[in-house]
Amino acid sequence: MALAQQHPAFDQPAPADIDYIRAKVQAAGSSFYWAMRFLPAPKRAALFAIYAFCREVDDIADGALTREDKIIALDRWRRRIEDLYAGKPGCEITRALAPAVANYMLRKKDFIAVIEGMEMDARGPIVAPALEELDLYCDRVASAVGRLCIHAFGEPTPAGERVAYHLGRALQLTNILRDIGEDADIGRLYLPMEYLSAAGIASDPRTVSSDPRLPQVNARVGALAEAAFAASEEALGHCDKDAVRPAVIMMRVYRQHLDRLRDNAWAPLAPLTGLARMRAKAAKLWTAIHVGLFK
Repeated sequence: MALAQQHPAFDQPAPADIDYIRAKVQAAGSSFYWAMRFLPAPKRAALFAIYAFCREVDDIADGALTREDKIIALDRWRRRIEDLYAGKPGCEITRALAPAVANYMLRKKDFIAVIEGMEMDARGPIVAPALEELDLYCDRVASAVGRLCIHAFGEPTPAGERVAYHLGRALQLTNILRDIGEDADIGRLYLPMEYLSAAGIASDPRTVSSDPRLPQVNARVGALAEAAFAASEEALGHCDKDAVRPAVIMMRVYRQHLDRLRDNAWAPLAPLTGLARMRAKAAKLWTAIHVGLFK
């Protein structure tokens, strides 16, 4: 639906909406911010608006609201997306999304999939999902975001779709391995039931991170992530190099996370602090600069 053609006022977000979106992205402190800084202004605005939407619904799923209130809040976002595609964006984020939807043909079903992924967390907590459920979760919270982004990058091709599919899974599986302890603190455990059972580990978020058999499970999940990275790199080779440069930045940053885990024999890593944390941030920035400036 070409919103910009039907509603010329949506050609560009209002300055207040742009400021709101930019502040939200910068406040998140994500490597996403640096990956997107190298895009032309219209694409960067589109990606920032997509990120702000994802951050908003993720904050609902991870926030302090009751389960019932989380579902209500996420359903409100479902209605906002419906209003957006009806040409009636009603908040800062959907007003910023309107020109992106029009210019890059972002699909409503991908926004809805992201909301459905957040609902899986909100209705949870998710604890030791079956592999099939884990794959569905990764598709909704990560690959669906990738599908939105790949359109905004200007690569809405079959190869671009494959990048979104595989890279989304690679990034999400890496997050799961990186954040086992943090997730356990809020009663979540995303490691698949089949792998935990095979290792003889009880699916209890409170004890799994200290189980000496955990590296066996992490190695199997890491193998899934490595295969997904390899598939996404192959698909990237069929895309326009300039268009997908932000995806390459994200891939390289997250591969560094996965490499650190593999180098640690798949045992959980201690949180980075002090100088090590500063070095990790510098490495992310250097990756973004290197990929952004050198073709």
